[in-house]
Amino acid sequence: MLRTPSLTLIDRLWQIAAIAIAGLVLLPIAAIVWIALSPTGDLWGQLLRTVLPSSLQTTLSLMVGVGVITAAVGVGTAWIVTMCEFPGRRILDWALLVPLAVPTYIVAFAYIEILDYTGPVQSLIRSIFGFKTSREYWFPEIRSLGGAVFVMSAVLYPYVYLTARASFLIQSASMLDVSRTLGASPYGLFFRIALPLARPAIAIGVSLALMECLNDIGAVTFFGVRTLTFSVYDVWLNRSSLSGAAQLALAMLLMVLLLIWLERLGRNRQRFDAGSSSKQRAPTRFSLKGFKAGLVLLVCFLPILFGFVIPGLLLADRASRRLDTLLTPGFLETVWNSFSLAAIASFLTVVISVALAYALRINNKGPLKAAVRLASVGYAIPGTVLAIGILIPLATFDNALDAWMRETFGIKTGLLLLGSGTGLVYAYVVRFLAVSYGQVESGFGRITPHLDMAARTLGRNTGQTLTQVHIPLLKPILLSAALLSFVDCMKELPATILLRPFNFETLATTVFEAASREAFEEAALPSLAIVLVGLIPVIYLARSSAASFRTKMSQRTQAAA
Repeated sequence: MLRTPSLTLIDRLWQIAAIAIAGLVLLPIAAIVWIALSPTGDLWGQLLRTVLPSSLQTTLSLMVGVGVITAAVGVGTAWIVTMCEFPGRRILDWALLVPLAVPTYIVAFAYIEILDYTGPVQSLIRSIFGFKTSREYWFPEIRSLGGAVFVMSAVLYPYVYLTARASFLIQSASMLDVSRTLGASPYGLFFRIALPLARPAIAIGVSLALMECLNDIGAVTFFGVRTLTFSVYDVWLNRSSLSGAAQLALAMLLMVLLLIWLERLGRNRQRFDAGSSSKQRAPTRFSLKGFKAGLVLLVCFLPILFGFVIPGLLLADRASRRLDTLLTPGFLETVWNSFSLAAIASFLTVVISVALAYALRINNKGPLKAAVRLASVGYAIPGTVLAIGILIPLATFDNALDAWMRETFGIKTGLLLLGSGTGLVYAYVVRFLAVSYGQVESGFGRITPHLDMAARTLGRNTGQTLTQVHIPLLKPILLSAALLSFVDCMKELPATILLRPFNFETLATTVFEAASREAFEEAALPSLAIVLVGLIPVIYLARSSAASFRTKMSQRTQAAA
């Protein structure tokens, strides 16, 4: 870390800017706490008696189910592709990432279309066996808590797969080989050596999956599962109680903080030396043939089948029936809204990430270090919680500005920030700043401080050093950070629903509203567009080498956690 003997005025301005950015990130959280703790009569008591207990129980049940399944699938597939050699392993190595391209709400409405009473599966059962009504046979109810657990697990297991696979790859091959020499079976090697070493990484992956689970509003709405997120949405919009929604949002925020604390506690208690030698080599894989090779191939393909192939085929089929709407003004406007908002937000997240990382590079001390760390907490805040926290200060500003402009100039400004989409961009930046910052910080870490010293010796100040030295070196990292942030902004649903201006549609909100009306064909084309955009970073990362891929994706998970 570069340390200058004394801080110039420009250096101090960098630090002030970083602290101000952190303040803007924390402003929504402060607003939620303020309105939640404001006097509201017996409202909190009513919520505590009626809404909170059932919502909390449902949320915990959903998180437990998703946590167990994502851990089992993610760890199991990661171990297989890392330690076993079989036909198709190289393809599965990256194909297991593909479900990350599909948002949970899209997979949810796809499976409702497939498995509901009028869907092709139950229709086929009735036609084969001659059943006339659903009372004559039993079929699992997809619109249930179990259905939500299944769908979210199918989409979110790659978070655990990524972190577990990275951990297995960096574990010392020599240690594993010695264990084999001492007679350890493949199962003993996994359960007694590799799994304990990978526990911290697995904890990160599971916590990320649970945060996404807590953030979801589309899937739980389609399945009729009343989680805390759904209750915040319902209390705010359907019951017209912003203060009640803020109180539920505060309860959600406390749950997220508890989740982060438990994850960090687990990591702190599990510190193993996985082998940091520069001479580390790839582990010796078990060669599988015949029945065993076919079995592990099936095990690894099933998550891809349920998480991507089946929903993708349905979307392609339904979208092909609505190609006449592809070039209509309404659809093109929706695409433009999504792309423009995501582009602006991803650009701002990268710029802010560079400012934060460079300010910390100049002086890694005290308040600045704490401010930068706090600026990265947004990824853990569910979109509904963030929307409430942003609405309050922006609405206050808009109303105050409108009143002043009317009184002074006789001009009505209305909702200047909220009505222009500024609040939505603000939410995107706060929520996905950690995704970008993790990569940018790592990029700065690869640049030797001697380059900064040389630039100073040649008369460059800190700003010139950044633009003339660091930015050119960081271009690939900045592109990757912008790409990941862009895709996340395109897929974000909860904050978009709650903060979008009137008569303003994005691809995500179009899918949500069409699926809510069970107009599945209408939702297919925008859904397919989101999926195709989401595939871009997956393909980009799949083309990288194993080591490069591990580094890039672990940056995201470490920053978010």
